[in-house]
Amino acid sequence: MNLKREEGLLLVSEITSKIESQKKQVVFAPPFLYLNKIAKICSDFTQIKVAAQNCSKEKEGAFTGEISAKMIDSCNADYVIIGHSERREYFNESNMDLKEKVDRALENKLDVIFCCGESLSQRENEVHFSLVKKQLSESLFHLNVPGFSNIVIAYEPIWAIGTGVTASTKQAQEMHAFIRSCIREKYDIKIAEKISILYGGSCNHSNAKELFSQKDIDGGLIGGASLNTNDFLAIINSF
Repeated sequence: MNLKREEGLLLVSEITSKIESQKKQVVFAPPFLYLNKIAKICSDFTQIKVAAQNCSKEKEGAFTGEISAKMIDSCNADYVIIGHSERREYFNESNMDLKEKVDRALENKLDVIFCCGESLSQRENEVHFSLVKKQLSESLFHLNVPGFSNIVIAYEPIWAIGTGVTASTKQAQEMHAFIRSCIREKYDIKIAEKISILYGGSCNHSNAKELFSQKDIDGGLIGGASLNTNDFLAIINSF
């Protein structure tokens, strides 16, 4: 929930004008109010996509203030983020809620950026692997292969976001490899290798290159660093 309309449009315009490589996919996830306009700005760039930050689990109806996947699709978005740690924590979204949201998104031809991850206490109690596997299993693993092929997974170590505690590259790679193994176990190695797994734990211009060099880290879910043109471009250019 950052930037006024003019500020957001300027940020996207600045970044799109300076992206050099056509091979790197960049996804902007603005507030709902700016989706349609930002989608128009990005429409001239085949490698630049747009995502909504959330969607309702309901198809339509008397749910004042909610935004349906159908509405998001009509604004020319390509993705929707589902299960972000803030949605889980502040709005008490359960794995079952997220399962329904995933289904609504896919029904409306939206690809899904699905977030998973653990808190500091869960990691300290050594339940982080089982917790993440449960999140994946209960919200995603009901999908058939064609449906699951439209999923991008973003791992968020909640304990490393704005807490002063930093996740090491080794810890990040370890969890990404585990997530890929869960996918391989559920589906097969071909699907597991195809799925993109992003890192969402305070990735910035100074640590991005090291993180992205890891075998199972395919990109980043960028928070505060995406609000600055030069910082975000530096992360993009870290690949």
